[in-house]
Amino acid sequence: MKPATTETTTRLAQSTAERYRDLIKTDSVSKQDLDNANGSLEAKVTAVTSARANVRRLEQLKAFGKITAPFDGVVTARNTDVGALIDSGSNAKELFHVAAVHRLRVFVNVPEIYSRAARPGMKADLTLTEFPGRPFTGTLARTAESIDVVSRTLLTEIDVENPKGELLPGSYAEVHLKLPSGASTFKLPINAIVFGTDGVRVALVGADGKVILQPVTLGRDYGNSVEVVSGITGSERIIINAPDSIEAGQPVRVAEAKSQ
Repeated sequence: MKPATTETTTRLAQSTAERYRDLIKTDSVSKQDLDNANGSLEAKVTAVTSARANVRRLEQLKAFGKITAPFDGVVTARNTDVGALIDSGSNAKELFHVAAVHRLRVFVNVPEIYSRAARPGMKADLTLTEFPGRPFTGTLARTAESIDVVSRTLLTEIDVENPKGELLPGSYAEVHLKLPSGASTFKLPINAIVFGTDGVRVALVGADGKVILQPVTLGRDYGNSVEVVSGITGSERIIINAPDSIEAGQPVRVAEAKSQ
């Protein structure tokens, strides 16, 4: 039965019940007739309530035909086509990828040695190969507050404003964080580092002319050179291209620089 018809019969049942309630006062109708009228009214009211609930259910089902994104953005991927069956159960899959491009979130893994210095609010510069010589400024918004046990890095998130949509989601970028440092760091050529079973060390020439294998902690890798964040003070004499067989205590003869 249609909702409009159900509401009409309900109004008729209500009028009948009210009329019988007036007639029962003068004994013009029997008590049984009044009970029948009241029961019919209750049944009609229940039918109207059920019909309205069914209408709301159908309206909600129809509303699923229109998808509204929770934020402004662009559709970056579409996984369905017109006429395709869309499931709502366990076989359901995502329909679209929507990206909010006005502000991008950049994920950066900061080495553990710098994790304590990476704090929300600090600035970062992003450079991309498609924009040579043009940095984009972002702000470190949050960190994972935990070191990854595999990569030994701290995951951080940097928010970058992108009002013109120049930066595309999914792009790779180089991030330069201006981390405050409490101690000086040094940059050494890669052939000055000795990698062995005892760890990373640097071969030094001691005051007595003998080899010292000094443990060091490395920072950033620049390719041909590497950053040393602890282990040396900068006044040491460092051996370049030290052989793998070098041992601590070996005597070393320092060659004098040739005069030009």
